[in-house]
Amino acid sequence: MSDRRQDSAETPEKSYWLDKPRSARTLYRGLWIVCALLAVADLTFDHHPVFQFEGFPVFYGLYGFIVCFGLVLAAKELRRILKRDEDYYDR
Repeated sequence: MSDRRQDSAETPEKSYWLDKPRSARTLYRGLWIVCALLAVADLTFDHHPVFQFEGFPVFYGLYGFIVCFGLVLAAKELRRILKRDEDYYDR
């Protein structure tokens, strides 16, 4: 028998770039910078709103965020309605 054992504790786990706190923080800050640049760019365009509230600065960005947030909340509630037991299909 071999003295070499291959325990999972001895083998190093594969490291991904988002596992490092610095990389995740850089990505998070980069996302904020891109959002800020897009908001500034939105202020430079001449809009032709159909409704008055569409003329509000960064309206479409806020509208998209609110709708996305609402979809997440709706999906959480829909999960409660559609959730099945683990052995639902085994019965």
